[in-house]
Amino acid sequence: MVTWWGLVIEGYLATQERLMGEIAERFGLAPASFDILVRLIRSPECRMPMTRLAGEAALSSGGFTKVADRLVAAGLIRRAPSERDRRVTYVVLTEHGRDVAERARHACAEILRRRVLEPLGPAASASLAEAMRTLRDANTPEP
Repeated sequence: MVTWWGLVIEGYLATQERLMGEIAERFGLAPASFDILVRLIRSPECRMPMTRLAGEAALSSGGFTKVADRLVAAGLIRRAPSERDRRVTYVVLTEHGRDVAERARHACAEILRRRVLEPLGPAASASLAEAMRTLRDANTPEP
């Protein structure tokens, strides 16, 4: 059982390393930066509250601040105060950030087709996604 789980982890890590390596090479994005941009491009109005985004990206507030500062310096995001609640600050994609996020997301899909879908085939890929969804749901703590 432990060897089986080790193979699952090794397969994931090897694939993730190749995926993030190609994203870094093409776009100069570290994994955390890529994750934040993709989360924002999928969000309404390409914006999210900072604390929610940090939580979804599984980053501490200090770690998130460092990543956000780098993305701001690169012109990919900006911080915007909430009009309704002074305690809330939003992270918003800039136009440049939207362009980079869209191109990086499309590149990610192409890399995943090549690195996951082609080796596994459609049926095994669908089974893998369903299995991972089941594990996520079974192991996510109740709110």
